[in-house]
Amino acid sequence: MSRLNGKVAIITGAAQGIGATYAQALAAEGATVVLCDLNAPDETAAAIRNKGGTALAIACDVTDGAAVQAMVEEAVEQFSGVHVLINNAALFATLELKPFEQTSSAEWDRIMAVNVRGSFECAKAVMPVMRRQGYGKIVNIASATAFKGAPMMAAYVASKGAVIALTRSIAREVGDAGIRCNCLAPGLTMSANVQANAAWAGDIVRNNIASRCIKREAVPQDLIGALLFLSCTDSDFMSGQTLVVDGGSVTH
Repeated sequence: MSRLNGKVAIITGAAQGIGATYAQALAAEGATVVLCDLNAPDETAAAIRNKGGTALAIACDVTDGAAVQAMVEEAVEQFSGVHVLINNAALFATLELKPFEQTSSAEWDRIMAVNVRGSFECAKAVMPVMRRQGYGKIVNIASATAFKGAPMMAAYVASKGAVIALTRSIAREVGDAGIRCNCLAPGLTMSANVQANAAWAGDIVRNNIASRCIKREAVPQDLIGALLFLSCTDSDFMSGQTLVVDGGSVTH
C-alpha cells in the first residue's frame, strides 16, 4: 500500500466513526495524517502510530476560521505541506428526524455552519499551500440524501446539497493551479454514532436497504475504496464530480 507515500492529508471529524476509518485508511496507504475534531482525536492518532504510521492530532472547530488556519499552519510546520484535505466533519448522527417546519432557525444555522462553512473554511485555509505546491486534492463529504431529497431532515439535506455545489464551484476556480476538488456522497452508513441513534433503526434502515441494488447495510469500510481513489493520483483527471457510494440506491 503506497499510493499516498510522501503525501500529507488533513482529515476533519476524525475522532471516531467514519472519520477515524478514513484517517486509518489514508495512513495505511502511506499518508502522513493530520487529524482534527472538537477534541483532539488522540485515540485515532495512537491507533495509526501503533501500526507504524505518522499522525498529528489537533483540537479544532472547523467553523472557527482562525483555528482552522492555525491547524493548517501547524501541519505545514510539522510536515512541510498539505496534499489532501478530507472535509468530513459534519452534524448528522445525533440529529433528530422531524418535519422541516419544526427545525428552529438556530438549529438550521448550526447545521449549515458545521456542514457547509466548515468545508469552506478548511478548503480556504489549505488553498495557499496547495497553490504553492501546484498540486492538491480536496475531497468534500456530501450525502446521497442530497439526490433523494430525503424527508424529515431538511437542514441536513440542504447542507449536503450546498457541499456538492461548493465542490463544483471550487473545482472550476482551482483546476489551473493543479488542484482537484471532488465530492464523496455516502448513503446511510452504520457507524457507531448512527447505531446509537434510535431513529436510525427498524423500518427506516430496512426501507433504505430495500432501495439499493446491493441489499445490505453499509459500513464505514465500504467508503474506503472511493475515498482513496479521490485522494490519490488515480483520479488526477477528475474534478468537480460527486461519487455516490450507497449500494446503488441513488444511480447518479
